[in-house]
Amino acid sequence: MDVILKQDMDNLGYADEIVKVKPGYARNFLFPRGLAIIANVQNKKVMAETQKQRAHKAQKIKGDAESMVKQLEATVIKVGAKVGESGKIYGSVTSLQLADALSKLDVIVDRKKIHIDDEHIKALGTYTATVNLHKDVKAKITFEVIAE
Repeated sequence: MDVILKQDMDNLGYADEIVKVKPGYARNFLFPRGLAIIANVQNKKVMAETQKQRAHKAQKIKGDAESMVKQLEATVIKVGAKVGESGKIYGSVTSLQLADALSKLDVIVDRKKIHIDDEHIKALGTYTATVNLHKDVKAKITFEVIAE
């Protein structure tokens, strides 16, 4: 069954994109939650018209995202963590802490769009993460975990 997504969904697609899903998934999950609509002729025409109107605005947003990539890749972000006597940090560094560190640099990014490359960060050091700024623009950032 073809559906038109109303918002970005991980592992499925981006907003205003036509994707093929199983009928039960569409009927029982996507439609009741308002995440998608059926891709019939009328809805496809409406989607095409709205995409045409959004094209100019989308180019500006993509340009801003590309300039932000250059800014992010040039800086090393410092993330503070509490450290025990043995040198291990309490807990682990998460995307929420990374989003807070980015907001201090006046870069507002949703924590759900930050994917840390290493699985669990439980030691001090330098690590990398991928930030999805736009559906076509991703930034590889370097961050350093330091003791508070």
